[in-house]
Amino acid sequence: MFFVLILCRNAYPQDLSFLDQYNPVWDSPSKNAGESMPVGGGDIGLNVWVEDGELFFYIGRSGAFDENNTLLKLGRTRIKLTPNPFEESDNFKQELVLKDGFLEIQAGDTKIGIWVDVHRPMIHLELESKQAISMTASYESWRYKDRLVTGKANNANSYKWAPQGEVITHADKIDFEENGVLFFHRNKSEPTVFDITVAQQKLEEVKEQLYNPISNLTFGGWMGGEGFVASQKSSGLYQDTDFEAWELKSEKPSKQHQMAVYLYTNQTTDQKQWLDELAQFKIGNKPNTWKKSKAETRKWWRDFWDRSYVVIDPNKRKGDSVWNAGKNYQLFRYMLACNAYGTYPTKFNGGLFTVDPFYTDSTYRLTPDHRNWGGGTMTAQNQRLVYFPMLASGDFDMLPSQLDFYLNLLKNAELRSKVYWGHEGASFTEQLENFALPNPAEYGWKRPEGYDPGMQYNAWLEYQWDTVLEFCLMMLELERFDGQDISKYIPFIESCLTFFDEHYQYLARNRGAKVYDQNGHLVLYPGTANETYKMAYNANSTISGLKVITQRLLELPAGYLEEDQKSRWEKFLAKIPPLNLREINGHTVLSPAKLWERVNNTESPQMYPVYPWKLYGLGLPNLDFAWNTWHHDPDVEKFRSHVGWKQDNIFAARMGMVGEAAEWTLKKMADSGRRFPAFWGPGFDWVPDHNWGGSGMIGIQEMLLQTHEDKIFLFPAWPKDWDVDFKLHAAYQTTITGSLRNGKLENLQVSPAYREKDIVNLLGYTKDQKLDLFQGEDK
Repeated sequence: MFFVLILCRNAYPQDLSFLDQYNPVWDSPSKNAGESMPVGGGDIGLNVWVEDGELFFYIGRSGAFDENNTLLKLGRTRIKLTPNPFEESDNFKQELVLKDGFLEIQAGDTKIGIWVDVHRPMIHLELESKQAISMTASYESWRYKDRLVTGKANNANSYKWAPQGEVITHADKIDFEENGVLFFHRNKSEPTVFDITVAQQKLEEVKEQLYNPISNLTFGGWMGGEGFVASQKSSGLYQDTDFEAWELKSEKPSKQHQMAVYLYTNQTTDQKQWLDELAQFKIGNKPNTWKKSKAETRKWWRDFWDRSYVVIDPNKRKGDSVWNAGKNYQLFRYMLACNAYGTYPTKFNGGLFTVDPFYTDSTYRLTPDHRNWGGGTMTAQNQRLVYFPMLASGDFDMLPSQLDFYLNLLKNAELRSKVYWGHEGASFTEQLENFALPNPAEYGWKRPEGYDPGMQYNAWLEYQWDTVLEFCLMMLELERFDGQDISKYIPFIESCLTFFDEHYQYLARNRGAKVYDQNGHLVLYPGTANETYKMAYNANSTISGLKVITQRLLELPAGYLEEDQKSRWEKFLAKIPPLNLREINGHTVLSPAKLWERVNNTESPQMYPVYPWKLYGLGLPNLDFAWNTWHHDPDVEKFRSHVGWKQDNIFAARMGMVGEAAEWTLKKMADSGRRFPAFWGPGFDWVPDHNWGGSGMIGIQEMLLQTHEDKIFLFPAWPKDWDVDFKLHAAYQTTITGSLRNGKLENLQVSPAYREKDIVNLLGYTKDQKLDLFQGEDK
């Protein structure tokens, strides 16, 4: 088994030895699940740890949503060995081998490999020892019975703080089958949270037209292996949660053992159909196919690491804070790749790698299914930070999990506009369910009589529907970065723009006789600048998004838009109001909006024209307006932080502020304080905080490379004394590879070669030189 591993390592030509320095290596077992190590692939994530002489792993999979929209774990596996090498040997090693995507554990002369098939939803465990060992593998579940969900536990589902009646996490079906363990959860029929939300939000007349991802959903799998037989059931307690266990045991001691967990998810008309489909999946992936699958998976990971990299301070010793930022960049990118091909996007609030909540907050004595901020609830401001870094890293094949999620919800979002307001366009709210309706708790159960049923009655989220534009930008960037045909996304983008056009005309007509202001512009009121500046008039974050998406739509290559479409969007572009400026202490700064009523949160939307919308920055007019905003806006200064979804590292990088970008990046990408260094959080959300890691990745990328039109700026905010090797992707299907050593650029390679003429090396540029990159009036 491990001999095959060595052969496979020599089978691929890429030199990925640089990754070895980043492999997490532990020389002692863990104390508990909070000290677990992630491993995964495809759309499966495992938390693996050795505790008290036993090996454990939690199983997470994208899209495992129950009736309440909780993202359920698929269970826990416990491995016991006799004789026990974890007790008999002082020689312990647990290593995540990044270049292969595998996890390896060694105790004495016993080796255990754990890997997840990238192309098939299967988990593999392989044991090899010099002595014959007996092995038991138990499938453990806390959902062997119905569980009443109360209090804080509802933060994991879509009811949050406002459950309507009794909420139950229903029991799974678990039993021995064919000398293995069969386990699955099939969602009950009505009412699910989908049905309750549809009724709450007065959409029952179109219920049959709405996409419903929860109904008849079944997820689970089968665990077993050749030479294993069903043994016994038992029960126990792990941390705060009782469980039952179904134990498999090896028929005899052996120097080699192999086990697999087959996972399957589908919406089927009945339970039998799901069981038949799982059986066919098992038949198609018998043990004689596993060797080939392993080689294919290893090749996928090596190709993944070869497509981009950032190796910071490669010659400095481990533990240096600068080197450490590069280490955590790699570790978090690995975590993102574990859900490369999920039907659903990687959740910002823990992804696939949550464990017992006690290890995040000791007051949460709840089941391992828990995470704050919901399972099927997607918060756009957080989700975008998870997916934007995939553009510069060239992980274009990973973006559809997020983008197609929105595409699947288009009809539901359009029905909202039609039913509530009688106009066209897709209405996407900031916190939405996986069926496109606002989260029911955030929508509000106690609403004033006659309040607009299309609106959330919520001080933080009211009128916040512009965050969908950032996902429109990602769709457009797939064409510009990778040359993809994005025809399927064009109706989505147009529908999102149509909503703003028609809805703000609708609101204006309800207020008075005039639809536009005196300059013929839309009046974007009421609006909001993120969750922070509320009841805003012409929020800069909204204006920036509308302007950029409309311009980018019009800039698409020939064939995407007909002439009448172009004409429509040219007229719409002319109706978008200009960005707002204001004076603070004699300095011209970017304003959050023209006017606003109150401040609710701690975001800095006045910086959104800098990022993500890139209307101000290096090579663009009036960069000093953005610099002034950073330095003189008291809210921007007060809100500044590295925690969670904060983006100050990105803002500083986009403006070419070397010192500030370095400072906030080192804080953002420092070790988490947990045993696995990229398990940040909880921040504002949960552990591991994926929008923390995503924003850190973006900041590093923007420090290294930025583009404006056809120009490629190298080292726009990179310290001269940070040596680095990098390979990143840029617009127009361009890849840039190079090294910085002792303040000098070396080994620059640009593909395609003709793009090398567009490189502008900004290393060591002063503030004045950066401000002078573009001379001219503000657009």
